[in-house]
Amino acid sequence: MIYNNQPHWKEQESVDTLVKEAAPHVIVLHNDDFNTFDYVIDCLIEICEHTLEQAQQCTFLVHYKGKCEVKTGYLEKLTPIHQALLKKGLSSQIV
Repeated sequence: MIYNNQPHWKEQESVDTLVKEAAPHVIVLHNDDFNTFDYVIDCLIEICEHTLEQAQQCTFLVHYKGKCEVKTGYLEKLTPIHQALLKKGLSSQIV
């Protein structure tokens, strides 16, 4: 008679579950005929916390392409930023 002294192991599998989160939104800044480049750059630095280079690039894209995505994130974070841009007289939307 053969005795098996090894314990009987039962492996457990760990499975990670992907949780679908709400898709991030984007603030899109639109071109207008009233605000100067310097003003838009200053607003993007102040409100969106862009670096000078980021703000300049976004401003040029808005001018030449008509619009530019300036901030990405969740709606709760973007709504006050969008409202602040509107209060400064800039044309933006959340998509």
